[in-house]
Amino acid sequence: MNIFIIWLMLVIIWNYGYPQASPLEDVAVAVILSLFSNVLTKYFKI
Repeated sequence: MNIFIIWLMLVIIWNYGYPQASPLEDVAVAVILSLFSNVLTKYFKI
């Protein structure tokens, strides 16, 4: 659950930090952050 919260916070930071980003960029960053959260989950074995 904590990894999801980290992912959600990073997505929110991205959306507020780069409001001019296109929808494609938003989706690409969300997917990259999702992969990052999967790596964190495996690393911390949650």
